[in-house]
Amino acid sequence: MIKPSVQILKALADSSRLMIVNVLMRKSAYVEEIAEMVSLTPPTVSFHLKKMEEAGLTVSHKEQYYTVYTLNEELFEKKLIDLIRIPDVEQAGQNIREEQYRQKVINAFFKYGKLKAIPVGRKKRRVVLDEIAQVFRPGMLYPEKEVNLIIAEYHDDFCTIRRAFIDEGIMTREKGVYQLAQKEKND
Repeated sequence: MIKPSVQILKALADSSRLMIVNVLMRKSAYVEEIAEMVSLTPPTVSFHLKKMEEAGLTVSHKEQYYTVYTLNEELFEKKLIDLIRIPDVEQAGQNIREEQYRQKVINAFFKYGKLKAIPVGRKKRRVVLDEIAQVFRPGMLYPEKEVNLIIAEYHDDFCTIRRAFIDEGIMTREKGVYQLAQKEKND
């Protein structure tokens, strides 16, 4: 949502484009007609209309030999506050911080794709377990031996990691067969 809003505001932050908007507020028009009304050359008006259309401010359609431009009235009917509001800006910031933390943990505990050590802290251990668990396919059943072999590619202590998968609810185990736990829809 941020990018389209920025593009719209940038497109409007030009006096020539504001003059073009004022022409189009009165009526739909083609390039040469707009150029004459705002005292700009047709190529300059075409340039500005292209930027405005990319931002969604105008729409165009063909009428015989001409391309006719019209304001996107739906966009202009929006309140400015609705245009600049970023939904869940706090959540977006939190997601960025979590991803930065996750990457920091991965960089600290993995070297050349191998786990150097199993973290003691629960939060860091969870990041490491989630990273390893990505190699397992959802819905697929894995015998314990196969789980051990896959985990052993990352760390020699596959028993501890396998148990941690169960303890953390990352995997389920039934009669020696493992699979990734089903994620809830809001995860």
